[in-house]
Amino acid sequence: MRDKIFVRVEPKYIHYLGSIMEGYEYFGVVSTVKDEKDLVAIRVTPDTYEEVIWIVNNLPIPATIV
Repeated sequence: MRDKIFVRVEPKYIHYLGSIMEGYEYFGVVSTVKDEKDLVAIRVTPDTYEEVIWIVNNLPIPATIV
């Protein structure tokens, strides 16, 4: 299923990642994952999945898709 992308990112960059997704007209919606301080879920649609993968892989911050 391609409705979420899980990303490990330092907690100090979570707001930045959310702002990037907002700037891309909400290609994805960022939310934290319970009990995981450095893991976020980006909720996407099938149409935005590949674009969000590209965005995350090209961020100027350390972020790892898991």
